[in-house]
Amino acid sequence: MSTITSVPDVLDRARAAVEPTMIDAVERLNPELRTVAAYHHGWCDEHGAPTPRGGGKGVRPALALLSAEAAGADASVGVPGGVAVELVHSFSLLHDDVIDGDLERRHRPTVWALYGVGPAVIVGDALLALAQQTLLRAAPANDAAAGAAARTEATAELTDAVAAMIAGQAEDMAFESRTDVTVEQCLAMVAGKTGALLSCAATIGALLAGAPDAVVEVLRSYGTNLGVAFQAVDDLLGIWGDPERTGKPRGNDLATRKKSLPVVYALGARRSAARELRDLLTNGPLDAGAVARGTELVDALGGRRATETLARSHLDAACRALDHAGLAPAARAELTDLARFVVEREF
Repeated sequence: MSTITSVPDVLDRARAAVEPTMIDAVERLNPELRTVAAYHHGWCDEHGAPTPRGGGKGVRPALALLSAEAAGADASVGVPGGVAVELVHSFSLLHDDVIDGDLERRHRPTVWALYGVGPAVIVGDALLALAQQTLLRAAPANDAAAGAAARTEATAELTDAVAAMIAGQAEDMAFESRTDVTVEQCLAMVAGKTGALLSCAATIGALLAGAPDAVVEVLRSYGTNLGVAFQAVDDLLGIWGDPERTGKPRGNDLATRKKSLPVVYALGARRSAARELRDLLTNGPLDAGAVARGTELVDALGGRRATETLARSHLDAACRALDHAGLAPAARAELTDLARFVVEREF
């Protein structure tokens, strides 16, 4: 039986299994794109010199490998899915940094800040194409017809997730100029922007393994709920996170007027302080003093507490989902522990 202390080992194993295939995929890129993509992933410095620094926690690859195991297959079956999902995630980060104007990621200059907007956009596009190629070119199973069908299903799942993620990003951008965003609208945005890709990660290994629909649906529910919980914690970190750990200034989401979950909860409170917060977010620049005041208001209006409650609620729902299908016991335990590790990392 897995325990919470094993999660770092699970993440390390997933990164070790997936990274060589990711590197091989990036090596297929045009030389003009290859170095930029490698820099983004932490494999080299801005001049192309190898660096021991890696990028990312490996959550999505771990989900892909564990979902294959949950369906009774070997973890290696999920590797192409883990690579594809991680490449899509990288594509989204490259574009998000441009959209948000972020200058740093993981304590290094972002790609657009270092190389320019054009290279950041086109490398992101290239990684998206690589993700689809990786799935479609995955080694076939013993049954060629079944293997082809599994790859098609997995590619369709990934494509649907990308479409939902882009729609969620569009809604997130539109929310920045609004003060009437409801919690329900915010949650729908989160389900697309974050939940869709995590849901895909949690199902793609099972799809590649040819799992029954019932198993896939359980894993999809798990991943969707985990995605909402994951974003809720990210939104908390966007306001109260330690800059040394997040790589961004404290209160960054407020400074950019992002309608994150804590802010939306706070704006919905029927108190005079909510009007003050609304005025703060619509009138004039948010300097350090305004960000500090906004942080106080969001907390006082219950935004922080409500978001923490939401994160725990969806974490519990994700874990309960795993009880409703005949998943391999060891993988089910590791999926449960991984969810708790990811969501409870700041509580």
